[in-house]
Amino acid sequence: MSTPRPLTLTDAHVARVAPGEGLLYDPSWRMLEDADLDRLAALLTEGRPRPIPIFAYGSLIWNPDFAVGARRRGMALGWHRDFSISLNHFRGTPERPGLMLALASGGSCEGLVMEIAPGTETASLRSILRRELVAHELAANARWIEVRTERGLEEALTFYADPVELQIARLGITHQARRLAQAAGAAGSGAEYLLRTARGLAEHGIHDDYIWTLQHLVAVEIDALHPDGRQAAV
Repeated sequence: MSTPRPLTLTDAHVARVAPGEGLLYDPSWRMLEDADLDRLAALLTEGRPRPIPIFAYGSLIWNPDFAVGARRRGMALGWHRDFSISLNHFRGTPERPGLMLALASGGSCEGLVMEIAPGTETASLRSILRRELVAHELAANARWIEVRTERGLEEALTFYADPVELQIARLGITHQARRLAQAAGAAGSGAEYLLRTARGLAEHGIHDDYIWTLQHLVAVEIDALHPDGRQAAV
């Protein structure tokens, strides 16, 4: 693990990205209701470790939105971070498409193993699955992976590892930066998401060369798009 370096991307950069309007979700999706979430939770966790461990590598680090018990750093084996999910809603629009973070096969990825606080399983799993999987069409995007922690080799539940049933964009890092520097939608901008993720990793002493390079490239792109320091017109 490398020593974290200072971030180039800042709140001032994020403020220069024009807000986006659009949809939070694909209108064709069938949203998961509480009963669906409970059935999915039971299927995913039957016979699995307790307390239930969640491997967080992106937004769950800085906004877990569930009751977290113990947490520890962990290295996901056979996976690496990649902004590969193409978005025309949420943090993007058809005119300004965005990208969301996923895990892709190969390499390794350091993040956090966050245990669901005992006694909160039903509410916490509903919250996690409603947020991460959203709809029936995305329900297959959860899997158990191997993670190496201070305890040794563990299993943890994670989301969007080699995502399915989604539009995937296989872009080089330069093209990813161009998208993220401009993308915005109903849930905010791609630059904001990237900055929060980079800061969340840094707060836990985690360095990912890919994320640090990407945030620098996005800052450079925003500087080039808005040399006067002003927000672009919507």
